[in-house]
Amino acid sequence: MAIGWDRVCLRRILPRVPGTRGSAGTGLRAQYDAVVIGGGHNGLIAAAYLQKSGVDTAVLERRHVIGGAAVTEELIPGFKFSRASYVLSLLRPQIYRELELKRHGLRVHIRDPSSFTPMLEDGVGGNPPRSLLLGSDTKETQKQIARFSLNDARAYAAYEALTSRIAAAIQPLLDSVPVDIPSLTGSSLRQRLQSLHTVKPLVQAGLKLGKDIPQFYELLTAPISRVLNQWFESEPLKATLATDGVIGAMVSPEAPGSGYVLLHHVMGELEGVKGAWGYVEGGMGSLSNSIARAAEVHGASIFTEKPVNSILVDQSGTAQGVVLQDGTEIRSKVVLSNATPHVTFLKLTPQKSMPKEFIKEVSSIDYTSPVTKINGTLALREAAIAVDQLPGFLAVPKADGMPPARCLAGTIHLNCEDMAYITEAYDEAYRGLPSTRPMIELCIPSVLDSTLAPPGCHVLSIFTQYTPYRLQGGKEWDEEQRNLYADRVFDGIEQYAPGFKSSVVGRDILTPPDLEKVFGLTGGNIFHGAMSLDRLYLARPSALYSGYRSPVKGLYLCGSGAHPGGGVMGSAGRNAAHVVLSDLRRSRWSR
Repeated sequence: MAIGWDRVCLRRILPRVPGTRGSAGTGLRAQYDAVVIGGGHNGLIAAAYLQKSGVDTAVLERRHVIGGAAVTEELIPGFKFSRASYVLSLLRPQIYRELELKRHGLRVHIRDPSSFTPMLEDGVGGNPPRSLLLGSDTKETQKQIARFSLNDARAYAAYEALTSRIAAAIQPLLDSVPVDIPSLTGSSLRQRLQSLHTVKPLVQAGLKLGKDIPQFYELLTAPISRVLNQWFESEPLKATLATDGVIGAMVSPEAPGSGYVLLHHVMGELEGVKGAWGYVEGGMGSLSNSIARAAEVHGASIFTEKPVNSILVDQSGTAQGVVLQDGTEIRSKVVLSNATPHVTFLKLTPQKSMPKEFIKEVSSIDYTSPVTKINGTLALREAAIAVDQLPGFLAVPKADGMPPARCLAGTIHLNCEDMAYITEAYDEAYRGLPSTRPMIELCIPSVLDSTLAPPGCHVLSIFTQYTPYRLQGGKEWDEEQRNLYADRVFDGIEQYAPGFKSSVVGRDILTPPDLEKVFGLTGGNIFHGAMSLDRLYLARPSALYSGYRSPVKGLYLCGSGAHPGGGVMGSAGRNAAHVVLSDLRRSRWSR
C-alpha cells in the first residue's frame, strides 16, 4: 500500500508482540472449545461471553494488534490515531454492564455539540460566514437552525422526537436473533415451537411503533432526501442530516432506502445519554483492549499474528477447527468468524461443504465502498492527520457560553451546504472518478482527549466520500492517485480554514482497496456489506442463514456481516455467542 508523505515520514512505532497478547497463558494450544477468527470488537465480545460461560475460547488475529477496525495506532511518534473507526455511540449498554468495560479501563469523552457545519459564503454586514451547530441542547440547536429557517427550527424538535421513538421501538431487535423462518416453517413440531421465541421481539417492536409504523416504513424505503424535504427547507440542515443516511454507503441521498442508516445513527447512547456520540480516551483501540481484558479475566486466550488459512470441516459437514497459514491445526468444538461473509464462506470454508444456493447468495453481497480515510498515519477513505494548531475556520462557531474550541470537538461537515453537493460527489464516483468536491467529515478528537497528542498539538481524522474501489477504466489506485485525491481533500478544507495545509505534519491515506488490505474489509466496506433492505435483519447475510449459524454445523458468523450490521455496536458478537451457548447446551457437549 502506498502512503502519502507530508513533511515527515510516518512509520508505525508501536512494539510488535509476536504471536500472542501474552496475558492468557503460555501459548497457543492444539485444542479449545471455541475458536474465534479475527480480533475485531465483535470477535472479542463473542469470546468474552463464551469464556464467561465456561467455554474455553481462543481468539486468532492476523494483524500485530487486536481491534480490527476499532484500533489505535501510533503513526507519528507521540500521536495516537483511531486509524479506522473513530467515534463511539452504538455499543450496546448491556455490553458495557455485563462485561464491566469501565472496570477494564474504558473511558469516553462525550461530544456536545456533536456537529459543526461551516458555510462557504461571504459574511453580511461585516459578519463572518454562517455556520450550523447541532447538539443535545434543543433550545440552543433551534437557535442555531433559526439562522437559516424559523420554520425548520420549529420542526426540528418534532423530527427528533419521531426518530427517537422509532429508534427506541426497534432497538430490542438489535439484541435478539432474527426470526428463524426455516425453523418456523419446518416439518418438525419441536423446531417450530423452539423457534417461536424469535418472533417475540419483532411483535414487541411493532407494538411499540404503533402509529409511527408508516413513518418507519418510509424511513426504510424512501430516499433520505424525500424524508428530509418533507420536514425542512434549509439546505445546510438537510445536507448535514443526510450525511448520516449515506455515510459509508455507495448511495446518494436520492437512493431509495438511504434513510435506514440515518436511523442507525440515532440508536446509540453514552453514559446514559440517548443519541450521544463520543471519543474513546486513548483512541478506539482502548475500547477493544477493555473488551479483551474482560475476556482474559475469565481465561480467554487472545493471539496476534495468527492468520487463519482455512476452516477444518469433516466428512459430515461439521466444523472441527482451523488451519493457520503456517500449517498449524487448532481443533475446536465450534468456530466463530468475525471476518466478512465473503472471507468466511468464499475463502476460508471448503466450498464442497456448503450448498451451491448459499454460495451463490453470499457471492451476490454488495461490498461497494465510497470511503477513503486519511489519518495522521493509518486508516478508511477517511483521514487522520496531525496538526500543530486548531484549524481557523472563517465561519467561526458561535454558541452561548461555549469556547470555539469546544464547538470543534464534534464532527465538522464540509462540502455539506446542500444535498446537491453530496449527490454530485456520488455521481462522479459512480463513473469511477474520485469526487472533485468530496463529502468530508472532519474530527479532532484531541480537543477532548489530551492523551492522543503532545501538548499544543492535535490529531485529525478525515472521513471522505465518494471514492470508487477502482478508478475509471479499471485502473488501480497508486501512490500518485492517492496523493492527488488527498491534496484535493486538503484544498477543500483550506477553503473553509485558510492556513490548514501549512499546519499538517503528516498524513496516511486509505482508499477502499487499502481498507480491504489492512483491515480485511472486503471491498473496503466498513459495514461488512451494504446495509440495504435486501441485506438486513432476516436477510443478513442470507435469507436462509440470518441467525449467526451457517450451512456448516458448528460454524458461526459473529461479525458485522451478520445481523444487525455495521458500526461499533457489539450486538453481532453478543448475539452469536448466545446462539453458540444455546447450541452447545443442546448438544450437551456431545462433541
